[in-house]
Amino acid sequence: MTTRRVLVVWNTGRAEARDIARSAINVLVDAGINVRVLASEADSLTNLPTDSVEIVEEGDAAADCELVVVLGGDGTILRAAELAHGHDAPVLGANLGHMGFLAESEPEQLPKLLAAVVAGEYTIEQRMAVQHKLFLPDGSVESGWALNEVSVEKSTRARMLDLVIAVDNEPLSRWRADGLVCATPTGSTAYAWSAGGPVVWPDVEALVVAPISAHALFSRPLVVSPRSEIEVEIMPESDDAVINCDGRRQVNAPAGSRIEVSRCEQPVLLARVHSSSFAHRLVAKFDLPVSGWRGRATDESGRS
Repeated sequence: MTTRRVLVVWNTGRAEARDIARSAINVLVDAGINVRVLASEADSLTNLPTDSVEIVEEGDAAADCELVVVLGGDGTILRAAELAHGHDAPVLGANLGHMGFLAESEPEQLPKLLAAVVAGEYTIEQRMAVQHKLFLPDGSVESGWALNEVSVEKSTRARMLDLVIAVDNEPLSRWRADGLVCATPTGSTAYAWSAGGPVVWPDVEALVVAPISAHALFSRPLVVSPRSEIEVEIMPESDDAVINCDGRRQVNAPAGSRIEVSRCEQPVLLARVHSSSFAHRLVAKFDLPVSGWRGRATDESGRS
């Protein structure tokens, strides 16, 4: 019989998350599922069933795991995605935060979500990720990846960045701006949306480029092919910048640096237990007004 193993991650800064995590772990253990928890989070819980709970370090925490179950908001889910990426472990989130756009359920739906995990009744979506290479003036190279976005941002409030953007090695425009966001469809409802970018359905394969407060005539957000490579050069006379991956991992990019952003070869896997559409999620999360919608007329057979 195959051993089932689930990594449980929670927001240790929320007292209710700790209580919910303890209950969730007990449900999974009682169902015969081996549970892993991070050593950095285990101390926040008491009375863990230690014979069925494995305490692990972050590096390979998700290795050989069927799922990563996340109890928290989008930030906690992004942290879990870091752990899962590279291990083919789908991430399943229960929202305990504010927006929770990446989460699959709200707190009151958690019992049904756990029941679905126990029964193995979930589907898996592949979400496109992005990767970056940062070529520094000293010749060194830094790299990283993100589920939502890679952003280039000014490191101080004093001055704007002076950037030249190219797509597939064709220079496109020069912007004086606070920065820019290179986002996936999943990230189109996050930082890129706040920067004025479009909402992109998750099953659309594309990259979004959204300048941040650009002083330029041509400064509209761009939607480019997922096969394209976006290049950004920070002009030598510009202020220094920082590169942010999902707002969680940061590296300095001094003036004269060049950044290449492209599709990441390995997608992020998200588990789903509900069949609600992306449009339904948009309406629910952004509280969009839809009253008055009558829908398609149907005949007695139910056909449009």
